[in-house]
Amino acid sequence: MTLFEHDFVAAGSAEPPRDDTGRMLQMMTGYWVTQVVRTAAELRVADHLHGDGATPAEVAAAESLDPDAAFRFLRACASLDLAASVDGDRFVSTPLLDTLRTDAPGSLRDLALWGGAESHWLPWGRLPDTVRTGATQAEAALGASFFDWLATVPGEAEVFTNAMTAMTRGLAHRLADVISLQGTEVVVDVGGAGGNLVQTLMQRHPALTGVTLDLPHVHADADASAAVMGVTDGFTFVGGDFFEEVPSGDVHLLKFVLHDWDDDACVRILRNCREALTSGGRVLVMELLVDKVGTPGLEPLMDLNMMALSTGRERSLDEYENLFARAGLTRTGLTASGSAVSVLELVPDRSPRAAVRLVS
Repeated sequence: MTLFEHDFVAAGSAEPPRDDTGRMLQMMTGYWVTQVVRTAAELRVADHLHGDGATPAEVAAAESLDPDAAFRFLRACASLDLAASVDGDRFVSTPLLDTLRTDAPGSLRDLALWGGAESHWLPWGRLPDTVRTGATQAEAALGASFFDWLATVPGEAEVFTNAMTAMTRGLAHRLADVISLQGTEVVVDVGGAGGNLVQTLMQRHPALTGVTLDLPHVHADADASAAVMGVTDGFTFVGGDFFEEVPSGDVHLLKFVLHDWDDDACVRILRNCREALTSGGRVLVMELLVDKVGTPGLEPLMDLNMMALSTGRERSLDEYENLFARAGLTRTGLTASGSAVSVLELVPDRSPRAAVRLVS
């Protein structure tokens, strides 16, 4: 039986596959849907179809598209519940597509753009080589390591920063719900991109001073975000490298930072945070935690994402504990955040054994 003779259910269909062959065929076409969503986001289809809707010709005129290709694209969107049409001529948005509107609260548009962008897409295309060698293929796919490439391609760097901000925006309030800042004056968001997490904490704690450390090209985005959040007066952006130095603070935030790097690099980051803590200070690590093999969830797939794009990885709690010990830190707490992300609280380990590890 060929693919087209099989009872085929395409990826993204609301109809579940009836057997393992159908499930496999659905998995095999998953990348089609990724690029449909990315294209819908890039062409602002949700904005054009929201409200009274639009014809393919109107969308084509607004975005300088080929009219026939615009119709075929919208027809495919309708098959995925990303659009609806009664007469096959005028298309309207759906609640699913509305998540990509530029003006929607919590819009996923920036994440959709990054999911299909070159910086993400091309390294994933070399996943077999990654598995063969155990090494990221980002340089082979992009011509430079992932973060070096972003730093030289402004458009992609902007897409990545906006995507990380969108991801943080969805998590920030859940994390803020479980982060205690009693007695804290200065919080440093280490590798915090646009600073959305520390700015959310500043909104909740008006006396707080917030600092974001990241690469200089993020500065304008961070300042713009602080203005939108209404925390400009207490916010400072520091352009720098967390492998070299971290600003002093009472609490250092590391959200989705350690998973980008190999073990030795993580230890360097953690040691720099430890050295920059004020007396009684803490480090808060916010990451996914890999559970036992076979547990359904995002973590194993995100681990492959890290393997494809960077030298990083998702880790189990035991693996993180090993990093903390090497950096002279002790975990004093683990808190669920109402999402897949856990908050691990660390303090400096003042024992003689830790002192020996720090000089080794």
